[in-house]
Amino acid sequence: MATTGISTDMFQYEFMTNAFAAAGIAAVVAGIVGFFLVMRGQTFAGHALSHIGFAGATGAGLIGLAPLWGLVGFTLAAGITMGVLSERISNRDVAIGVVLALALGFGLLFLHYYTSFATQATALLFGNVLAVDRGMIATLLVLGLITLAGLGAIMRPLIFASLQPELAEAKGVPLRLVSTAFLAVVALAVSECAQIVGVLLVFTLMVGPPAAAQRLAGGLWSGLMLSAALALGEAWLGLTIAYYTDWPVSFCIAVLSGACYFAALAAAPLRLR
Repeated sequence: MATTGISTDMFQYEFMTNAFAAAGIAAVVAGIVGFFLVMRGQTFAGHALSHIGFAGATGAGLIGLAPLWGLVGFTLAAGITMGVLSERISNRDVAIGVVLALALGFGLLFLHYYTSFATQATALLFGNVLAVDRGMIATLLVLGLITLAGLGAIMRPLIFASLQPELAEAKGVPLRLVSTAFLAVVALAVSECAQIVGVLLVFTLMVGPPAAAQRLAGGLWSGLMLSAALALGEAWLGLTIAYYTDWPVSFCIAVLSGACYFAALAAAPLRLR
């Protein structure tokens, strides 16, 4: 009875219901998209997109736009560029790193000229899901649906190109187009995830749960579902822990993500036996 009362009290506050709704949307999208990001070995590209988005968000604040739209615009442009160049540049991690450093430099420049944006910049870096309102929830829902629809449209060639790239190319699958479209999808997912845990901790939802799921699940579809479930569970449990401990939400989610992954590492050999 006491536990039920405590849980009910938590949802008496509108900011908590908003936070659970927003975190749920972003976590499911991040878990599904992140599964393919990990499977394709492009986690560094996802990490770079989140940091590049920081420059876009600060730039948007400088000209009076909502930071989210600057985040979406910059990550989309960067994702498409990475996709176009991915088949041309043999050492593409170096190119991504250079673009990442340049974008962070621009972000610092924008902050220098717009010092009143400093508080919002902190929220962008580490997340502030407790400040989400209903308008942002609606925006995240629309972006989430667009992201999953885009992923669904390229699902079959993406799976083929991810598991057997040489055979896919021989069969006429346009690898560069698939890569570009996928990174555009990743860019949208990163933009949503950054609203919850911040650009510095995007990996907590986009890499941790998918990596754990791939250690535990035996198939593609079961892995996808497990990844989304783990991301959702970590986001909601992290919010609950933060509510009762007054710890930062992003910290709680990050700890849960790391613990889940290390538990999956330990359990994977047992599952194989």
